[in-house]
Amino acid sequence: MRFTSEASSDGVCEQLFTLGEIPGVLWTPEGAVGTRPLIVMGHGGGQHKLAPGIQAHARRFVAECDVAVVAVDVLGHGDRPRDEEFDRLATEEQARVEAGEELAPLLAGFQEFVARPTVTEWQVVLDAVQQLEYVGAGPVGYWGLSLGCGLGVPFVAAEPRVRAAVLGLCGAALVSAEDAAGITVPVEFLVQWDDERVPRDQSLALFDAFASVEKTLHANPGKHGEIPGFELDSTLRFFSRHLA
Repeated sequence: MRFTSEASSDGVCEQLFTLGEIPGVLWTPEGAVGTRPLIVMGHGGGQHKLAPGIQAHARRFVAECDVAVVAVDVLGHGDRPRDEEFDRLATEEQARVEAGEELAPLLAGFQEFVARPTVTEWQVVLDAVQQLEYVGAGPVGYWGLSLGCGLGVPFVAAEPRVRAAVLGLCGAALVSAEDAAGITVPVEFLVQWDDERVPRDQSLALFDAFASVEKTLHANPGKHGEIPGFELDSTLRFFSRHLA
């Protein structure tokens, strides 16, 4: 794990790093020492580790929950090197959408391709970050919407260190039923009632598939990217409750 830059503002330290070919960013409280909870964040499709929404959420998590946060660029995004197969699938998907094919089944195949390496990469990053003395092996949470949910479901199902997850903007057609049924930790799940990318019934089916005893559905009117700002306040309370 090689840190390439560091900057601090408003009490939050931001460190860019590379781990092999994985580019990532770690946010921690400025001057942090000792073990603390860690939140892994998954960005949306076409975004990256420093997308404005990811960065804003991460900084509030650190400042208000006294946690560490890590995010990486997934395959085909951000500072990752070009991947021929990813580019081919993305171009093919766009052409099929423009030809009038239903979006959800196309996204499912695309997300499955990206998820294959991502779960293992995130586990490797988690191992490395928890070896840092100012992070340590504390409780782990996961946050991811849209593509971040599609990749997060198999990650949360496979990773026993994750104790709580905020997921959403994704439907049952985009993830495997086996992975969804393998999630038993507390879940807060966000749905946009007028989502133009994920059919409402598919979102509700995914929520129903989670095996968690504690799971909460947060549904708001609006399209895919129109989540109300107050949902972040709920997310902060959720992680404070389960990662304390």
